[in-house]
Amino acid sequence: MRERPFVADLVSDQTIPKMFKVKQVFPRPKIEPEEIPGIIESLLSQEKFSSKVKPGMRIAITAGSRGIANVALTTKCIADFVRSRGAHPFIVPAMGSHGGATAEGQRAILEGYGITEDYVGCPIISSMEVKKIGVNEEGMDVFIDKNAAESDGIILGCRIKPHTAFRGPYESGIMKMMAIGLGKQHGAEVCHEAGFKNMAKYVPMFGRAIIKNAPILFAVPTIENAYDETCKIIAVNAEEIIEKEPPLLQEAFANMPRILVDSCDVLVVDQIGKNFSGDGMDPNITGTFCTPYATGGIRSQRVCVLDLSPETHGNGIGLGYSSATTKRVFDQLDLSSMYPNAITCTVLGGVRIPIVMESDREAIQVCIRTCNEIDKKNPRVVRIPNSLHIEHIMLSESYYEEAKNNPNLIIESEPEYLPFDEDGNLW
Repeated sequence: MRERPFVADLVSDQTIPKMFKVKQVFPRPKIEPEEIPGIIESLLSQEKFSSKVKPGMRIAITAGSRGIANVALTTKCIADFVRSRGAHPFIVPAMGSHGGATAEGQRAILEGYGITEDYVGCPIISSMEVKKIGVNEEGMDVFIDKNAAESDGIILGCRIKPHTAFRGPYESGIMKMMAIGLGKQHGAEVCHEAGFKNMAKYVPMFGRAIIKNAPILFAVPTIENAYDETCKIIAVNAEEIIEKEPPLLQEAFANMPRILVDSCDVLVVDQIGKNFSGDGMDPNITGTFCTPYATGGIRSQRVCVLDLSPETHGNGIGLGYSSATTKRVFDQLDLSSMYPNAITCTVLGGVRIPIVMESDREAIQVCIRTCNEIDKKNPRVVRIPNSLHIEHIMLSESYYEEAKNNPNLIIESEPEYLPFDEDGNLW
């Protein structure tokens, strides 16, 4: 058993309340994985899509850095369709500056999601080299991935979802995949330079220029339900993107999950990571927004982060919006992975380092201890595994009556103290 540092004595007498498990119930429209090949085949077999893929064409298919449900399968199905038309598909990582802004890092992210050359049956061509394809409405140069720009056609694989830092008719989706994803480090930097205040203007401005000047064929976006499952797959022709994406974003908003209590004193997040959100933890859930240009999520005084996901490879972006974390998180941080992303998007708050405590227990205690105007003996604490999977969460005993009266919360256990080991970490 480790020796306890002096700072731990400052919070050692702080009570951590009993917690109970609840199941949150949301609407659940769902597409099963075995249905996906047939759906994509049916969509793309329509004349307006199939006529664009001709024998001998080299077709770039985009794949991003997000942890999207069934992303390897949907990417493979698009590649299979391209091959069935006698064309030659290849995968292009379209993720701006992610993966440490290196070709190798971006390929590794895709492979981590199961998008390998063996699985999708075609090459993955990862490069940070870009090519100017034209200018936008304000005369700014527009760059995209060189290999995609020089292909005979580009198919945009992506997910449509509310953004974490701005609001507009086009948020995370098709337009952003073009403007920032395909733009690589250069495109992402140009688009972010004006700040998130102007992102709702710049994303579609660059997107429209790419539709006009690059060989965009069509997009195959997905929408997910509240359980991180595919619930809709759409095919959208290049000339339809401007009109059709905004209503699809509204569908994505309607399917978003949320924490079914409006506020808490302390939010405990077991893991953060890029596979859960570009911000490590999705502020649409956790309320930890990095800008004033988007709002939502649970209201809390303090946020406690206990660990990083293995899939984030040390990228702890988002940690800066927590109040306290653990030595375990601190020891895993890969600053060379975190900093390029933060510098590119011009928002540095997410890579700051909060109070670091030795154990899970101490990190939670310091958060409760430093809250103002709360009942320290009976604090309101919410615990989630991560911001992507919030069907099963934990609430402190103070929520018990509220949970009993909420038809969308199913109580799964009685309140009991959290199980810590001899080092103060949760089992």
